[in-house]
Amino acid sequence: MVESALITWSDSEQAIAEAAFSCAYGRAVQSVIGTVRSEADSISTAEALWRLHDYLSTQRHVMEGRFDFRLDGILFVFASLVKDNLLELQELDGLDADKLSKIKAMSRF
Repeated sequence: MVESALITWSDSEQAIAEAAFSCAYGRAVQSVIGTVRSEADSISTAEALWRLHDYLSTQRHVMEGRFDFRLDGILFVFASLVKDNLLELQELDGLDADKLSKIKAMSRF
């Protein structure tokens, strides 16, 4: 059992959280790949090429900041991922009701 900022995580909850996090990360990566494929097909100038480079650099920065698996802040991460449709609440089934209600409430804002 892991305790994080006064929230206790059982081994099974931690496994659920890690699996959900991994799924959401995969979805985010696939979204970026889809955008890159779409944009790459229409590159015809150096400026368009550098715009794609800038997009990738920005996405890398955003994802590295967003996808930080530390239990002390993971409820906020999950809420953001639910809000952005990268994670479904059902993928967090098995977390205790208090954690789920916090994630659900925070995802509304």
